[in-house]
Parts: sequence; C-alpha cells; structure tokens
Amino acid sequence: MSDTLPVQAPSHDSLSGSAKHATETLPAVLTIAGSDCSGGAGIQADLKTMLACGVYGMSAITSITAQNTQGVSAVEDVSPGILAAQLDAVYADIPPAATKIGMVSNARLIEVIGDALRTYQAANVVLDPVMVSSSGTRLLDENAESALTGLFGLCRLITPNIPEAEVLCELAAGSIDTPDAMADAARRMAARYGCAVLVKGGHSVQGASDVVAEPDGDVTWFRGEHIGNSNTHGTGCTLSSAIASALARGETLTSAIRDGKAYLTGAIGAGLDLGHGSGPMDHAWRWR
Repeated sequence: MSDTLPVQAPSHDSLSGSAKHATETLPAVLTIAGSDCSGGAGIQADLKTMLACGVYGMSAITSITAQNTQGVSAVEDVSPGILAAQLDAVYADIPPAATKIGMVSNARLIEVIGDALRTYQAANVVLDPVMVSSSGTRLLDENAESALTGLFGLCRLITPNIPEAEVLCELAAGSIDTPDAMADAARRMAARYGCAVLVKGGHSVQGASDVVAEPDGDVTWFRGEHIGNSNTHGTGCTLSSAIASALARGETLTSAIRDGKAYLTGAIGAGLDLGHGSGPMDHAWRWR
C-alpha cells in the first residue's frame, strides 16, 4: 500500500508557458456524456475542464437535459444511430488520446459506446458511473446497470462515489463507512472488473480523500481536506475529465489522479456562487 498527497496546482506562469507552445500535436480527449444546459456538469463541464487542463476537447452527446442548480426537469436521450454517428465521426478523424464516459441512461446507448470502444481500440478510457444521485436515488434500471458494468473491462479507470461503490459491490446503503471499507470495496471491484477503481470519499467517510485500487491489488490513497463550499455541482464530471486529460498528456495513472484532484480542489475552492441551489464550480480558476 502506498500513500500519496495531492500535488500542488500548476502555477499560472507554467500553464501559460505550455499554452504558448501548443502545436498540432495537442492531445485530444473525447467526452461521451449528457448535456447540462446550465453549464455546471455534463459535457459542458467536461469541455471546460479539458481546456483548462491543456488538451483539445471533443464531445459525443448521449442525452439532452433541462437542468439548473436546483435540479433536473427533463431528459431526452439521443437515438442510438446519432450517438454511433458522433462516435464514428470523432474516432475516424481525430482519434482521442483518452476518452471520458459520463451519463448514459439506457442499455442500447451503452452497447453503442462499447462497440465503438472496441472497434477503434480506444485508449485511456475513464468512466464515471453515474448510477446514484446525490440524494441516493438509483438512476439506472437493472438492464442499463448490467450493460454499464460490461464496459468496465474496456476502461483504464472507473470513478464511483461511495453510494455507487455500494451498488457495484452489492452492499447495503451505508455499508462503506470507514476508510478500510473504502479500500476493500476498491480492491473488490478492481479484481472483479479488471480495471483500476477510484472510490471517491466525498460522502463523509474520509473527508475529501479518495482511494484507488489496481487489478493487482495495489492500493494508493490520495489525501484531501473538505472545502466549505456547497456549490459542487459537476464534481464527478470535472474530476474524471481532469484525470482523462492528464492521461492523454502521458501521465501515469497515479500522477493523473493526483493532478485531477488538485484541479478539482482549486475549482471548488475558488468559491463561485451562481444560481439558487447547488451551483457550479469555477473551471477557469487558474486564470483568475
């Protein structure tokens, strides 16, 4: 078992320096997720994160939502055909160095994504399993859940929060209530699905500390402290996109997670306050 502290965020000067030397070799990253019209989560948050993390962002939309800081009022999935066409258009022309997968609400769309990942031998796939809402409501039916877990073997990393980890481990709600339980759940999923698993500790188990387990059983903790800001809409989208961006830049998985957490910490800590509910974060905090 190893123990890692989050890295310090890159300085404004170093970020500007790398931006000045961006060339046609700028790594591309694809997000496959739903659209959030209020801009705080989904593909909007993903693309903002990718830009801030120094990669070229692309998107394939799985669903269109009507939502804001107070909740979701409508969802309409795209057709399997248009999702497949989006994926073909991207992978055939600008092959991404990493792919992030977010909200996918039905089994047929998940099957389309799996077909594309296999056909194009997608590298560095990071999947944020959007299965359980922050209030504990299950968001996927049994068929969709089974299809989603079928994608895990194609992934470099999956990033469940604690309620999602409990579902994936077939545990009762509230069972993962200690750091040891978090690490054990991560190990179980990594062994079962054959990919690295990052269990996020933002649900009051270990403050803001997360733990990743590799399929070989190696475990690493990423320590973090809770930030007193209730405006955290889109944290899962942002973290997974930041990690995918770092992987696309050639970082190791450990370094990518560390850098992703540092970026997310800065975005939350910037203290942006928009809307009447749980608002978005400041994805451009590095330039303020």
